[in-house]
Parts: sequence; C-alpha cells; structure tokens
Amino acid sequence: MTPDAIGELRQHLLAALDTAPDEARRLFHGRGRRWPGLEQITADWLQGLLLVSLFRAPDAAALDALRTMLTGLAAEPAWQRKTPRALVLQHRYLADSPVEFLLGEPLAEWLVSEDGLRFRLDIGRKQNCGLFLDMRYGRRWVRQQAAGQRVLNLFAYTCGFSVAAIAGGASQVVNLDMAGAALARGRDNHRLNGQSVERVTFLAHELFRSWGKVRKHAPYDLVIIDPPSFQKGSFVLGRDYRKILRRLPELLAEHGQVLACVNDPAVGPGFLIDAMAEEAPALHFVERLDNPPEFADADPDASLKALVFRTGAARTKAAFPSPNEKQA
Repeated sequence: MTPDAIGELRQHLLAALDTAPDEARRLFHGRGRRWPGLEQITADWLQGLLLVSLFRAPDAAALDALRTMLTGLAAEPAWQRKTPRALVLQHRYLADSPVEFLLGEPLAEWLVSEDGLRFRLDIGRKQNCGLFLDMRYGRRWVRQQAAGQRVLNLFAYTCGFSVAAIAGGASQVVNLDMAGAALARGRDNHRLNGQSVERVTFLAHELFRSWGKVRKHAPYDLVIIDPPSFQKGSFVLGRDYRKILRRLPELLAEHGQVLACVNDPAVGPGFLIDAMAEEAPALHFVERLDNPPEFADADPDASLKALVFRTGAARTKAAFPSPNEKQA
C-alpha cells in the first residue's frame, strides 16, 4: 500500500461520500481488484459511520499513513456535510477483527436502513457487522417474490432475507442458523421494522443434523441458500453444498424457486449450475442476479453469485454461463 495508493483511496472516499445515499452503502471495494495496491481495503458508509476494513496487514509505515489520511478526512467539506458520528478502522486480518475508532466515540451498535428497512449492526464486537451489503439486490429480489410465499432461509445469519420476505408479504419464513445469537439479532431486526414474528420461525440448529425440523414446515415456495464458504465443523462449500441441493425436491412445493448463492472468489457460477443439474435436475437455472454496481470486480465470476432456479422453468443454452464467462 504505497503513498500514491493511499492518496487514490482518499479521492475515492471523498467522491463517494459526496454522492452517498441516506442508507448503508459500500463506498470503496478494493477487493474487486480494480485498484492496484488497494486490494486489501473496503470502506462502508453506515449512515453516519464510516467503516474501513483491512483484510491484509500493511507494513507499519503504510498503516500509519492510512490512519493519517483517514483522520484527515474530518477537515474535508465532503465529510462535514455528512455530519458523521465516527470513523472506524477494522483489522480483519487479526484474530477477533479488532477495531480502532479514529474519529468519534466508541459505540457497540448502530442502526442503518436499506430499501426502507432497518437493521441493527454490531460495531467492533464481531468480524461481520450483521448485514452483507453486496446482497442488497438479493434481498430486494426476495421481497419482490415473497407475497403469499412460504420461505426457507438457510444460513439465515441475522435474518436480512427474512425481514425482506415479511416486508414483501410472505406467509411464513423459517430461518435456520447454528448461531443462536445471530438469530436473536434477526428477531430484533423484525421487531425494529414493526414486523410481528408470528409468521417467523427461528431454528438455532446445525443444518445437516436438522433435516427433520426443516421438513416439518415444508413444502416451501422459496428456498434461500446463502452459506459461508467455510464454517469450522459445520460447512465446507465444495463438500457440503451438494448435500443441500439433493434435498431440495423433498422441500419445495410445485413451481418452487431457489435462490442459491456463493461468495467464494475461486468458485464460478458454473459450480452451482452443474451441481443443481446433477443433484436436483427438476430445478432449472433462470438467471443470475446483478450485483450492486459498487461491488464491481475485475473478474465478475469472482464476485457474489446469486443464482435463481425454478421447477419447470424453460432451460436454454443461453441461460448457462460458463465459469469463465465475463458478465457485464
């Protein structure tokens, strides 16, 4: 991370702050590998809080220069117009991902909005704050599809998809995640949006030991699969994703849909398309959802893959991008 790269980051942040909407948004996505020397940095605007995350350790001089640049933003008109509460630097490369509050007083929680929905975030206590901003279009798609639907949300985390589904009129949502604390935050997110949880079920279980509990609420009209690439003792993408796909026929209603997601840069969309064809051939690929433009990647196949499958959908050659196909 050279002085020139840090200067370029400063210009990107000031320009992005000037146009940032009044909701959570990524301002800089270095991990998209479009700016040499900044591949290890992201910056998220959390409606009054700027969260800058480092995914690889810089040398001491570069880290000092980065801190100096970031604290210097306080003197800039673009920063002052936003009346921010804090600027936080997170060290994702260290155990427990500690944070520094470079500007403002430390705080543990923060509220943000997205498409009119509200979410409570954790600041400085966990590796992830509680809302993956690159899935904004996925949550929007679920909201648009959800009216009258019975929804299964696997690897639910803090239930962003569930909040979107209930906002869209879902008749039932079942959230499953092995982290009970994450589901508790998900329950809070529903209440934060004035949503009754009477139509929402929270299952704090490890998926592969809980198929009976999942089937109890079937059939589902929509199944959402958004797993981590790796979860120690629970999930390994290359080994375990197929185990989920082969269960889909017994979970889905007639004319059901699946939103299947992968966010491993080394895995292209062909992985899901081929695996679904082999494990659940009644489900056919329909489309890959666009990613928000601020998450542009030098290789689109390395970015988030959110793929829609549907039972009985027409299957055409054009619908199957190869793992190496570059998508606009």
